[in-house]
Amino acid sequence: MGGDLVVENGAIWAGPQDYWPQGFLAIKDGKISYVGPPEGFQPEAFLGIERLDAGGGLVMPGLINAHCHAAMVLFRGLADDLPLMTWLNEHMFPAEARWVNEEMVELCSLLAAGEMLLSGTTCVGDSYFCAHGAARAFERAGLRAVVAQGIIDFPAPGVTDPDQGIEAARGFVEAWQGKSSLLQPAIFAHSLYTCSPAKLKAVAGLAHELGVPWFTHLAETKSEVTQVKEMHGATPARHLESLGLLESLQAAAHGVWLEDEELRLLADHGVALVHCPESNRKLASGMADVDAWQRAGVTGGLGTDGAASNNDLDMISEMASAALGDKIRNLNPASLSAREAIDMAWAGSARALGLEGVVGRLLPGYAGDAVVLNTDQPHLTPFFDPASTVVYSARGADVRHTVVDGKVLVRDCEVLSFDLNDVMARVRDLARQVAEG
Repeated sequence: MGGDLVVENGAIWAGPQDYWPQGFLAIKDGKISYVGPPEGFQPEAFLGIERLDAGGGLVMPGLINAHCHAAMVLFRGLADDLPLMTWLNEHMFPAEARWVNEEMVELCSLLAAGEMLLSGTTCVGDSYFCAHGAARAFERAGLRAVVAQGIIDFPAPGVTDPDQGIEAARGFVEAWQGKSSLLQPAIFAHSLYTCSPAKLKAVAGLAHELGVPWFTHLAETKSEVTQVKEMHGATPARHLESLGLLESLQAAAHGVWLEDEELRLLADHGVALVHCPESNRKLASGMADVDAWQRAGVTGGLGTDGAASNNDLDMISEMASAALGDKIRNLNPASLSAREAIDMAWAGSARALGLEGVVGRLLPGYAGDAVVLNTDQPHLTPFFDPASTVVYSARGADVRHTVVDGKVLVRDCEVLSFDLNDVMARVRDLARQVAEG
């Protein structure tokens, strides 16, 4: 059951065009009941409900991290400044084979949840192995999540026999489907170069059978495009089209090297793309042309990717990276405005995860997921425009309160739903073992 809460004493930014310098946000049973200026608020309808003081700050929709590998926080800084394939094949895959299990995934996903909640993320799309552990972590943290069990064509953590990957995904989905209003199970086919056509079709078929979304990485690097062409005789999006899989694919991460025709294919089939600008820059994968996505009519969400390739899970800095990166890529200062960048982390990410109309706005009937920024700070003064201030000046550390489903999970910069200090200590212990080999 969702919580009851009134957020008061702050400016309300309900969506890109809806802003009140003073207002109220009222949540009942986890759903927004009222949002707007003081003159429309009826206090008698909310007597006895918990109050949250915004302290004169900015109240806005919670951010949605549409592509993450949460448990990879364990590998933050383990192998930096390397090309993607070297990073994956020589460092990440071996580290995962040795260290990733359900216990590790649960512990490290809790750390990631704490980091995200503290920096304003209220919903995450997470894709990794041993997904039961991630689901338990997010459930404990109170974070809204779409959790996808990863599938790949070679032995992986939790699934040593690749032929059992589909059944492992089935078991995960069936175990979590309908269990929590905050958690949606899903399936993640790692990529077109690590999943055969038969495996991709099996993933799509299982997702259809169980009524859940499926996701994949797509056209992240130039070398990936070359590899897919060599393996399958087509570019990545065309390969999926030839298999009849664009009809069912919910969203794909990265989309850096998609051609204009491929973008039109994705738009025609309603496939969203999730932009991960900081990971793409760090791995030198390239910079996706979000302006081209918009021209083609592709829904664009925003994500951090994993902390091993970012190296943080701060969606506020991700928005700035997206907006600034698109301006440089197109040599156009008007490309991907601040308002468009933040809406990628609101409505765009919500659509990418299949949560349109549920999250991404502060509107009556939407989920009671909100964050409060402390705007009484030098780098946020003066405050002319909320979009410009949040995207170009704010930081994740400016988040004061975080609310999910009407429940206060972060109050005055402190996580309330679990003992984050204990989790950090346990992750440090595990990291020492990783460092020792």
